[in-house]
Formats: sequence, C-alpha cells, structure tokens
Amino acid sequence: MLVDMPLEELRNYQGRNPRPDDFDAYWQAGLSEMRAVDSNVELVKAGFESPGAECFDLYFTGVRGSRIYAQYIRPADSSGSNPAVIQFHGYSGNSGGWSDKLKWVAAGFSVAAMDCRGQGGKSQDTGCVKGTTHRGHIVRGLADSPDDMLFRHIFLDAAQLAGIVMDFPEVDADRVGVLGSSQGGGISLACAALENRIKRAAPAVAFLCDYKRVWEMDLALEAYEELRLYLRNFDPTHTNVESMWKRLGYIDCQHLAGWIKADVLMGVGLMDTVCPPSSQFAAYNKIQSLKEIVIYPDFAHENLAGFNDKVFRFMLAL
Repeated sequence: MLVDMPLEELRNYQGRNPRPDDFDAYWQAGLSEMRAVDSNVELVKAGFESPGAECFDLYFTGVRGSRIYAQYIRPADSSGSNPAVIQFHGYSGNSGGWSDKLKWVAAGFSVAAMDCRGQGGKSQDTGCVKGTTHRGHIVRGLADSPDDMLFRHIFLDAAQLAGIVMDFPEVDADRVGVLGSSQGGGISLACAALENRIKRAAPAVAFLCDYKRVWEMDLALEAYEELRLYLRNFDPTHTNVESMWKRLGYIDCQHLAGWIKADVLMGVGLMDTVCPPSSQFAAYNKIQSLKEIVIYPDFAHENLAGFNDKVFRFMLAL
C-alpha cells in the first residue's frame, strides 16, 4: 500500500508550506534575543548514580525568562575533550530515564537530554509554570506575533542548550551531535540549523515539517490534530487559512534545513501516516551538507529497526 507519493517523487519533492519572506531575519532576530539572555546555568548533582558516570540536573534560563531543564551526564574520568550528544524527546514527552543514556558515557561521551518547555517534563513554559499541556504547541501563539510562537522558543532552547554544552570544559565543542525521533527529530534539524557548530545530526521520523502538505493529505490527526482544531475554532470558513500557513512557515523545519552544516543521517518509514514521508523529504531535500537517508519501506511512525545502532556508530565518528 502506498500512503504517499512514489519514492522517485519523494526524492525531488520540495514542500508545500510557504516560506515567509522575512524568514532569515526572523531567525537572526531570535538568535540575537537568545544570545542576549543570561543563561544562569546551574548543575545540581542528580539523585541517580551509576559507576563511571556523573549525573546532573541542568537548569538554564531561556528566552522570555523560562527556566529550562535537561539531564546531563558525563564520564567520571573526563579527559577534558569529550565528544557530546544532545537528545530531544517526542511530542508531549520528556527526557526520560537516566540509564538509557549510559551507553554514550561508556563510549566516552557527555550527553544532555532536554525537557521541552511546557510539555511532560520539568521545564517551564512561557507562562512560567512547569509542564501543563499535552499538545497544542504548534498553534500556541499563532494568533499573536510570530515572535510569540511556542516552537520558536523551543527551537531556541535547543540551540542554547547546545551552546551551553559546547562551553563545558570537559566537552570538545568541535565534536557535538544531536539526535531524536518524531518531535525530537524535528528539533534536531532545527538545532543543527540554528547552532551550526553541530557536527552530526540524526533525526528519525521527523515531525514539524511541511504543515500544509500534512493538511492536504488529510492527515491533520494524532500529532497534527491541532491544525484542524485551530481552524475549526478560529477560522471555520478558512477565510485566513493562507496567512496561517505563512505564519507556520516560521517554525517549519524544512525551511531551516538549508542552514545545516552538520553531516546528517535521517531515518524515514514510507508507511508513516503521522508524519508523512513527503513532509520529511521536504526537509531532507533542502539539506546541502553531507547527508544520507535510510528508508524503511514497511515501517510507519515507530522505532525503525536497526536505526538506533546506525546512529550510535554515526556518532562514534565524531
């Protein structure tokens, strides 16, 4: 069964969601705002312990004053030149457990895992409260200034965390990678674009790409359901729908992808009806750096068999 366009068309697809004319200026202004923030980084020894590893609760202040949380683990015998990876979680989730990150420490890496603001972890949202919402983050701020869109802030949090990790004395800033699946895949693309010192990026089944294409495929369901709900509540006759797509273009990872300088390893399932393959190829096809896409013809929006092992080996080359 074919759920999207044929593979030969996917390899050339350039996306449907419009790119705002001031897209570059929008993100340059966002980065300037981020760089002006006093991060006030705090490392607190975590309750979790493991031989050979030092585990910390990491806190920093992001744009608009929200306090952002991440797990941070480093080898106990750090030589001062560790490679590092930064992980991003799926939509509405959190940074997860500590033990699943220890493979990186065993390989000599430092590792950070961020809680997206306002989702299922410890980071604050723009209202300065800890995670309280399940979804709705794509459309949050959509009716206000583009500068108030929540995923703008989340993408900047990711880039800011990458810079913080790069500044740690135990980390080699030239050997840092990012990875994640679904929302984490989209944020990995955005992070590598906005912090272009990132050397390797490994997104899987990437979310947050080519919103208009998702809508036109009638797949504004599950993770993208909020697009349909937003229109039903705020534009039931689609009078202003084109302006909505343009505004969503600011937080569309396909438009950031061309900024990426990192080597990219991307995984996609051709049966994905949550984040359809074409939406992911819209981003992949715009990447100008060294890249590879691993295609799983019979896989949907799920763990891709063997891809995590490929990512591990990919990052070991940092």
